[in-house]
Amino acid sequence: MKIAILSQGPTLYSTRRIVETCLAHGHEPVVIDVLRCYMNINDTKPSIHFDGQSLEGFDAVIPRIGTDVSFYGCAVLRQFEMMGVFTINPSLAITRSRDKLQSLQLLSQRNIGMPVTGFANSPTDIPDVISLVGGAPLVIKLLEGTQGIGVVLAETNQAAESVLEAFMGMKANILVQEYIKESKGADIRCFVIGDEVVAAMKRQAPEGEFRSNLHRGGHACQIDITSEERETAIAAAQAMGLKVAGVDLLRSERGPLIMEVNSSPGLEGIEHATDIDIAKLIISYIEANLANH
Repeated sequence: MKIAILSQGPTLYSTRRIVETCLAHGHEPVVIDVLRCYMNINDTKPSIHFDGQSLEGFDAVIPRIGTDVSFYGCAVLRQFEMMGVFTINPSLAITRSRDKLQSLQLLSQRNIGMPVTGFANSPTDIPDVISLVGGAPLVIKLLEGTQGIGVVLAETNQAAESVLEAFMGMKANILVQEYIKESKGADIRCFVIGDEVVAAMKRQAPEGEFRSNLHRGGHACQIDITSEERETAIAAAQAMGLKVAGVDLLRSERGPLIMEVNSSPGLEGIEHATDIDIAKLIISYIEANLANH
């Protein structure tokens, strides 16, 4: 198979692992920078071009699209879809998952566990929104934030009001969420492929930090998850329409709560924590499903 890997970072761990695995399976991987692609959109034969050449003959595409290039990256991916190329994650599913507010609304629609979340536009409504999520301590998130950036823990209602007023003053879109204290600064990353959780790791925040992101100094280890956690993670990925996803959840007194569904989950942390060959499982999934495409 000829497989397009949409990635701006050919030397990144996840991209390198996918390339190595493609070669080991006898496939032809081609790493493509989506921002260097340009498209011919027409009613007969849509095409994608790169550096003066038409991108043709691909059997499958693996999108590794960064959040900062979601709009253009998904446009390129849609073009591949229009050309009939199989993709492990459709452009529409990626767009859904990248919109934090929409993704939470989709989870809510399907009665999938999630922290109580408030969203408002007017500073006048700040006290009401804080009350709706149960008051402080609470978590304030920028909709555009990634890897724990733009996430603030407000210990008091007064602190929450100050932070919210500041963000709103900058015309930023923000979410207010209940703080799940029993999670104790830990979350669980479930790696979903198809309708199965193939690996899971616990990420623990360092002392004095509540964000468990590995980019923020958290450490990871393999963990056994419950059947309820497994079913919740799979349901969350399916709600977005994703076939490959990193689903982040918290353990709470009322069961697993989804924090985020990531459409381009990194492989390094979870492969090292679990010693599971995730890249191989992704390529095997493509091989098994391409025949039905």
